[in-house]
Amino acid sequence: MTDVVDDAKHAEVPLTLEGAPPPKTLGVLDQGALWANLGVSLLGFSGALLLLEPIKGLRLSVPAALVAAVVGSLIGSAMVGLSAIPGTQTGRPAMVLLRGLFGARLSYLPTALNIVQMLGWGAFELWVIATSAQAVFGAAVPYWLLVIAAGALTTALTIWPLGAVRILRRYVTIGVIVSLVWFAVAFLREAPPQSGGSWTAFAPAVDYVIALSVSWVPMAADFARHSRSSGAAFTGVVGGYSIAQVACLGLGIYAVAMGEGFTPFIAAPLGVLFFSILILRETDQSFANNYSTTMSLQNLLPRIDRRILSGTIGVITVGIALLVDVNSYGAFLGVIGAVFVPMFAVLAVDYFLLGGARNWDTSEEAPARWSMLIPWALGFVAYWLTTSTPTVEAWDAFWQPMRDAIRQPWMNGALGAALVAALVTLAIGLPRRGLRR
Repeated sequence: MTDVVDDAKHAEVPLTLEGAPPPKTLGVLDQGALWANLGVSLLGFSGALLLLEPIKGLRLSVPAALVAAVVGSLIGSAMVGLSAIPGTQTGRPAMVLLRGLFGARLSYLPTALNIVQMLGWGAFELWVIATSAQAVFGAAVPYWLLVIAAGALTTALTIWPLGAVRILRRYVTIGVIVSLVWFAVAFLREAPPQSGGSWTAFAPAVDYVIALSVSWVPMAADFARHSRSSGAAFTGVVGGYSIAQVACLGLGIYAVAMGEGFTPFIAAPLGVLFFSILILRETDQSFANNYSTTMSLQNLLPRIDRRILSGTIGVITVGIALLVDVNSYGAFLGVIGAVFVPMFAVLAVDYFLLGGARNWDTSEEAPARWSMLIPWALGFVAYWLTTSTPTVEAWDAFWQPMRDAIRQPWMNGALGAALVAALVTLAIGLPRRGLRR
């Protein structure tokens, strides 16, 4: 019996989509540790600049920024947590779940979009790891070498993903907590008083934080399908991620007041030691992106060994990281929110409210559901009509006259997109549900 239990604990993800059922080995502590580590990001520290000033010339006060961090993190992590539950209940990865929403062939569209965004996130993470490591070690270690080393470690973790999650829970999370507490004490002692700002840009700041969170929606089920229960998956996501992201953004606000880039972290007492722990931890971000890209590709290529896909993705991500333009970060987040927030709303309404959970078809023969593209598309439009977060100048200029015509202070892009997509999904689905009865 002991041997059977040990084998279950060390079980790994099947090599192909059509392989053995996924092992259910992750408890609430595993999920919580995974998502807490994903909620702490060196990108998040530097991203505090976008939180404080989401629109150029409109700076938030510190209390407004902290409230925006809490509100946005809770909304975004709740979306991620709900999107994880179908993965636990069906045992299917995120993009394969979309076969039940759109049909097998139509699911290739969001799958392709997810592959693009995950490759982008993976490249960002490798760039952050390399540049932050250079802040510690100086130019003696070349950027390209650090990117390749981080990419190799990321790929190795992806080969044994469930083992990587167990390592995070047992060893890495404690070091991260100690590091965050250490820097929080140092910054609160040394940071100059921060005054000024207003609540004017509160809605776009919440948009930004939701976008940080909701970028994980398309991968939540990839890990939740290995959860022992839906409650463990949801609690781990919301509890771990929201607390960690608020702590990360809050710490970033005070770091911004003390200097540029990663200088405040390095300059703090024992800063090199604790910042190095955070740099090493950053590999879990690129690992999660690599693994999710692999799972997405398996929706298109279900019989290809995931180890081959992971290795290929690792090489591609390294190549992108060597050329990536980090100045597009804010615009990148806006596009992510516009695409995946309404898609989540359509999935949640159809699965939880319209009875989809009872007959969710994730087979390769799942019929096309063209009608589900309508609420997704309308939610996408609603996002751009209600957001005030700047992205690409020409794109924003196209939407601005319509935004001015419906200008209101109480709505932001993420909530507008989710609300429209959810209501349209209900309008389409309720009559059909009544006819089936």
